[in-house]
Amino acid sequence: MQNDKDESDHVDRLRVQWERELPDLDTEPMAILGRAYRLSNLVRPSIEETFASFSLDRGEFDVISTLRRSGPPYRLTPTDLYTLLMISSGGLTHRLDRLQKAGLIVRERSASDGRSSVVGLTEKGIALAEEAFRADMASETRYLEGLGKEDRAALGALLRKLLISLERAEAGDPV
Repeated sequence: MQNDKDESDHVDRLRVQWERELPDLDTEPMAILGRAYRLSNLVRPSIEETFASFSLDRGEFDVISTLRRSGPPYRLTPTDLYTLLMISSGGLTHRLDRLQKAGLIVRERSASDGRSSVVGLTEKGIALAEEAFRADMASETRYLEGLGKEDRAALGALLRKLLISLERAEAGDPV
């Protein structure tokens, strides 16, 4: 359970405690999913601080970054947005209201269907999405400095493999 340098992390210590208390229970899932959860909790404050420095919360950044990475003309329907973001339409409306007040997005009637609307980034929104994303990637890169390039690639590949299997299972596809 311990690494090559005989160091232990928080998850190792939890597993030792559980092995003592419930020796018949395999705690291997904690070695992976427990660490993923712990990593997420450790980096979340820094990520949120990065977005806050741009006067954005995580949800607002998610909207403008989704629009930005959609490519020119940086416009999507609200349905596309809440589907991509996996949030409710009500949650999206609240975010859109704040972003529109900040001058980062516009909401317009669809040219092809007058009954629907599109959400688009303003020039200010495009610039802010890019700047915030660059700052976020610089911050997140610092977290990976403890791993060499090959280790990062291997970890990324393993996490991709796990995520694909979980996404397939969630979609009802055979794993």
